[in-house]
Amino acid sequence: MAQVVVENLRKSFGAVTVVDDVSFTVPSGQVLTLLGPSGCGKTTILRCIAGLEWASAGRIMLGEQAVFDRAADIAVPAEKREIGMVFQSYAIWPHLTVFDNVAFPLRLRGVPKAKLRTDVMDALRSVGLEAHHGRYPNQLSGGQQQRAVLARCLVYRPRVLLLDEPLANLDAALREEMRFELREVQQKFGLTSIYVTHDQAEAMALSDTILVLSGGRIVSEGAPREVFSKPRHRFVAAFLGGSNLIPAVIVTSRPGPPGVVALGDDGTLRVEGDGPAGAAVTLAVRPADLSLRPAAAGAGGVPGTVRRATFLGDAIDCVVDMGGREVRVRTDPDGEWRPGQPVQVGFHATRIHLLPAEREG
Repeated sequence: MAQVVVENLRKSFGAVTVVDDVSFTVPSGQVLTLLGPSGCGKTTILRCIAGLEWASAGRIMLGEQAVFDRAADIAVPAEKREIGMVFQSYAIWPHLTVFDNVAFPLRLRGVPKAKLRTDVMDALRSVGLEAHHGRYPNQLSGGQQQRAVLARCLVYRPRVLLLDEPLANLDAALREEMRFELREVQQKFGLTSIYVTHDQAEAMALSDTILVLSGGRIVSEGAPREVFSKPRHRFVAAFLGGSNLIPAVIVTSRPGPPGVVALGDDGTLRVEGDGPAGAAVTLAVRPADLSLRPAAAGAGGVPGTVRRATFLGDAIDCVVDMGGREVRVRTDPDGEWRPGQPVQVGFHATRIHLLPAEREG
């Protein structure tokens, strides 16, 4: 499998730049996920790697081969890049059986009949569809159709596998099942893979490395746990886990944590982080990292009033007015909270991320 190197990639449509100076490397056999909201440029990057779009600038390497280099006027056609691509739509031919759908790329390459059958059945076996080789797509579930598309990519052993939101059309339970199956197949074949999604759970489950994109630029890069647990940017904190972003001011500065920050008229908090006294900061704290207790229980948090409480099955999602500022708190499902109820919002020093106020994302 090939390493993928993208250098200074830029793509513009007229006066609009949708990918702006993006660079990254995917080591051989690893999975890199491009994560971000709609319109951030992630699918455009994938299409440039596949050769379905020509970039406006930059270079793309697959192993030792430059498949695109604007400065050197290199642009290898998509069909010669030996890349497998799984789209959001199933892209499966309805008039062909599962076997013939998977066999199609081998027939294009002139693979002998005996080897073709062996390779197709091996690919179908790897995705659990061996017994369904004679069926037509309309006789398969959505998950089975997507497995057939994956087998069609695997059958000719591509150098790189690209996946563009392949689970978006599946129901929630099947999507969760398929994300683990995709990871198992990727590891079994040692496929260098680039995965595009806006779903955080998919990114966490599938990736060795996550790139978070916003406005065509990379705003965060790292292993899943690092990107999620240590956001360094307002956009990342808000996008991953829906953090509350609360303005504050540093009251005391110490050689080490914890420091103290002020929340306007709502009092002070101890946080792990430091900076000069008087500096404006933003506290990023996820709803699940806050707690609620009745105001009658006494001090121990920041006073607030419940505005909304929604039962979600495994939790209660509350919106709390905290001195004119709304924060979301995700609490235990056994709790009893009602609109208008006075509460204390509990903060945990080690779960508050301190961000510079000027970093807007």
